[in-house]
Amino acid sequence: MKAILYKEYGPPEVAKLMQVEQPIPQHNEVFVKVHCSTVNRTDAGFRSAEYFISRFWSGILRPKHQILGCEFAGTVAACGKDVQHFKIGDRVFGFNDKSFGGHGEYLCMDENSAIATIPNQIPFDVAAAATEGSHYALVDIRAANVKEGQQTLVYGATGAIGSAAVQLLKHFGAKVNAVCNSKNIELVKSLGADVVIDYENEDFRQLPYRYDFIFDAVGKSAFKICKPLLNKKGIYISTELGKNGINILHALTSPLMGDKKLLFPIPSISKEDVNFLSKLLASGEFKPLLDRSFNMDQITEAYKYVESGQKVGNVVLKITEN
Repeated sequence: MKAILYKEYGPPEVAKLMQVEQPIPQHNEVFVKVHCSTVNRTDAGFRSAEYFISRFWSGILRPKHQILGCEFAGTVAACGKDVQHFKIGDRVFGFNDKSFGGHGEYLCMDENSAIATIPNQIPFDVAAAATEGSHYALVDIRAANVKEGQQTLVYGATGAIGSAAVQLLKHFGAKVNAVCNSKNIELVKSLGADVVIDYENEDFRQLPYRYDFIFDAVGKSAFKICKPLLNKKGIYISTELGKNGINILHALTSPLMGDKKLLFPIPSISKEDVNFLSKLLASGEFKPLLDRSFNMDQITEAYKYVESGQKVGNVVLKITEN
């Protein structure tokens, strides 16, 4: 089968399209023909190993799992003998940041892991983009224990994580202020944001809003800057470690220094989470933003675009014809 491999850590050019053997499903696994995947921050981070800590999961000296692609959508082509919840022909999507595999024509997934059926009306490219950004947002929203009617701020509302966060916060009944650039104001309004703040013409710190939860989906703010904007018992979460890993330190110390806290939850995703996202896709309460698509032989260009900071929402990687 065709797959994109990276045999060493480094820039986008280390990812190369090659021929490899197809994986063989175990007794509890489904064998998925992948139609679409994505190229995202998770894939780029593991490929570059810019944060050395990622190597403790992916391999200290070189990658243990050489086919990236944490998101996928496709069709069940075969089932292990003990699989009970899927059958050949089922349209499925899911997330795998342990062994990856979405950047290949076929992959295997334990039927009890983060995989679910795709709602009938949802195309493969949309389903493929439905788990990476959304599960990061979901973990952080749950960690902040956001309640109906609470005031929230999403900084970086047009990325995969931020755009999902706006929609998920609205699902949970929160009031959402969202920060983006001028050209994307109407787009962010369409996601359901109650107030859109144009950072090119307004400083969100100077506005009269106060929040129960501030979510920095792009890692460009700081706790010390946002802390005055938090209500009593307010929570700040960033998707990045912060300069010199300062957010880890704040996560340990802020609960001891007042009623405003920085949290740094460890991301995780379960089968129940993917089923939850499937229901939101079916109801129309969540629709991943799609920026553009690349073919497998354009993987270098895809990574460069993702890492340019220009993308809006998700970048799809087309694996096979739908």
